[in-house]
Amino acid sequence: MISQHKKFCDSLTSDEKMLIVLRDELYDGSWDKMLQDLKDRLKGKPYIFKLVNRIQDDVVRIEKLRDYEQKNSINLSEYIKGSSNA
Repeated sequence: MISQHKKFCDSLTSDEKMLIVLRDELYDGSWDKMLQDLKDRLKGKPYIFKLVNRIQDDVVRIEKLRDYEQKNSINLSEYIKGSSNA
């Protein structure tokens, strides 16, 4: 039986899955650090890396993913490991 979290992860876009991977690899699993980095970049402050030119879209995606994780007390990366779409 497929869990609701697996179904949620299967419904994510490749951009959303990539954000989960980047969060874990570049920000020690912290959405807050990632969001701060992107917001600093928008403000012209020093930032850690260039994600994409669509920062505003990524901020929305990150907030969606972070909210899902917090609501369900899970780490989505556990559900996308081994996924061919990430």
